[in-house]
Amino acid sequence: MREIFIGILGCGTVGTGVAKILLENRDLIRSRVGTALNLKYVADIDLETDRGIEFDPGVFIDDAVKVVDDPDIDIIIEMIGGEGIAKDLILKAIDNGKQVVTANKALLAMQGNEIFKAASEKGVDLAFEASVGGCIPIVKSLRESLVGNHIKSMIGILNGTCNYILSKSTEDGSTFEEALADAKAKGFAEADPTLDVEGFDTAHKLAILTSLAYGTTINFNDIYIEGISSITPMDIELADQFGYRIKLLAISKDMGDAVEARVHPTMIPHENLLSSVSGPLNAITISGDASGDILLNGYGAGMMPTASAVISDTVDLSRNILSGASGRIPPLSYQMSNIREIPIMPVDEILTHYYIRFSAMDQPGVLSKISGILGDFEISIKSVHQKGRKTKGSVPIVMLTHLAREADMQKALTQITGLDVVSDRPILIRIEDEDGSD
Repeated sequence: MREIFIGILGCGTVGTGVAKILLENRDLIRSRVGTALNLKYVADIDLETDRGIEFDPGVFIDDAVKVVDDPDIDIIIEMIGGEGIAKDLILKAIDNGKQVVTANKALLAMQGNEIFKAASEKGVDLAFEASVGGCIPIVKSLRESLVGNHIKSMIGILNGTCNYILSKSTEDGSTFEEALADAKAKGFAEADPTLDVEGFDTAHKLAILTSLAYGTTINFNDIYIEGISSITPMDIELADQFGYRIKLLAISKDMGDAVEARVHPTMIPHENLLSSVSGPLNAITISGDASGDILLNGYGAGMMPTASAVISDTVDLSRNILSGASGRIPPLSYQMSNIREIPIMPVDEILTHYYIRFSAMDQPGVLSKISGILGDFEISIKSVHQKGRKTKGSVPIVMLTHLAREADMQKALTQITGLDVVSDRPILIRIEDEDGSD
């Protein structure tokens, strides 16, 4: 049986982890695949930094094009990241007939339609399990395990940085800034955490999952995105008192002729299993018409968990090569001819429950003014809670609503913000109740 030759592009954190597994677990992998997976090249512009790996002479080079053009290479593992040179190298690898593995969620979310089309036309496989959820087999579950299901919804925690920050704030009352500093100190947050804390990283992953689940072209630009930087310890504490936890959720739902796809801080009941997912862990609940609800959880980032998913893809492609079965599983779950453009529902049209916190003047008639405006927009109040005075002349008033339309809620909040008895713009957090009832 012939051997498989592999080239890695990029030897940063995850690329190093992939190389370590291929070298250190070589015998284990061979015993499971039936042949050797030989690491022929690792390309990176930085050849000086010690990765803790001793490569054979000639393996570690600084010429990525040489790797992509090598006729002996069967599988290219792209670990560079970003949307520039990584895209060029992937497309060149595809054009050269190479099978490709990537963890590049941003590239797939933004330009994946072009890349998947190129792979389909060339008849090569493109594997990307590690792009969503680290070592959690989300992609494999949607493409294989749940292939006989209509996917009704997916709700998940897909960013470990945000989950760590919110978990720490829940546990000890840390502010966003304090929890973020702690996350950086522990290596759970980047020096520039904007993509994580503002929700973009989660939205990249949701764009990919939505395509897999519903057979739609990848559409990142229409996903509603809201980050966690405005969440305060007060809101976390109040949510807990009402029986909820606040998580940054990726939410996708099949609405028939459209799909919901949104990312924002969300209150979920304590009894929801996602509420107990803490620290840097990721988790997602997938609801299928035949399977019911399935919860997948694990480490969504980090050198070795992500490298584990890359190796899984690499082994899958190696087995395909050995059996001559390239293209056996469509990369986006659906046959390319059956993938269509399904619109993402504008956020203004969604129906959900709401938590609203107002900073209002401590005087008679305030509550009636606020509730009157909500009533004008047919927003029904489920409960009202007035907490002790926090600042001079101002008290927090918290309302939980029944189901309401987002557009109506935003119009109402604009009017309420203009009241002379309201000192700040209200804080709004959407609620995903367990049963979804009104």
